[in-house]
Amino acid sequence: MQEQELIRLSKRMSKHLRHSPESAGLTLDPSGWVDLDAFVRALRTTRENVLEVVARDNKQRYAVEAGRIRANQGHTVEVDLDLPVSEPPAVLYHGTVAKFLPDILAEGLRPMARHDVHLSPTTDTAVRVGARRGRPVVLEVAAGRMHADGHEFRVSANGVWLTQSVPPEYLRRLP
Repeated sequence: MQEQELIRLSKRMSKHLRHSPESAGLTLDPSGWVDLDAFVRALRTTRENVLEVVARDNKQRYAVEAGRIRANQGHTVEVDLDLPVSEPPAVLYHGTVAKFLPDILAEGLRPMARHDVHLSPTTDTAVRVGARRGRPVVLEVAAGRMHADGHEFRVSANGVWLTQSVPPEYLRRLP
């Protein structure tokens, strides 16, 4: 599969597994899973193409298990990924762009249309996330302190840390 085809199919997969399964005639189960063969038919592609996207996706956005597929996180539709509460590392990171900084520093990080705030384990990952919208700005999140103060964290299958929100007192802009 050519790179551009791979990207187009990945975007369609993300749309239907995270945001609008009904637009492809799909229904996710409560944990976000859908039958892989039904998914392939709905996207009018091949099982091999879908599995190639899953295998080559460097962000590991998707999981395939027992003949089913789901997105690992980032849903705007209601799902319960059934991720256990986990103790985060002392520091996590969030990539953004400068135009959002005033609101973030005043109100903290909020999930917006998603269910959770997504945090990265490394600054490199946060830079890549922020760069999708322009010149990246990286925020350091005092995750260990948040956890000690009673905030819950979960980690998705692809290593993205999830929490309901990050109040501004736990944020610091990196130079």
